[in-house]
Amino acid sequence: MKTKLPSVCLAFVFLITFGVPSNVSAEDSGMAMATDAVIARPLCLAATAIGSVLWVAMLPLSIPTKSVNRSAQALVVTPYKATFTRPLGDFESLKE
Repeated sequence: MKTKLPSVCLAFVFLITFGVPSNVSAEDSGMAMATDAVIARPLCLAATAIGSVLWVAMLPLSIPTKSVNRSAQALVVTPYKATFTRPLGDFESLKE
């Protein structure tokens, strides 16, 4: 019961965050920027932290399979770029 409520809330936040229309006009960019700053950036930062912990935990399994770089890209670098290098309000780069 305790994990069901946060899971539902997180799913709701993702729906709101990624439900921003891709054809945002100049007058709507303020709303996209506000949504990005308040919802998307903190979620991307959390994804970076969780991905880093998972990457370190899975490192003993990824070294023998020579997939360290691939797992680092997927778990650490991609969320990091979405958090710190993406322009504010740009949701198009999250779809890639």
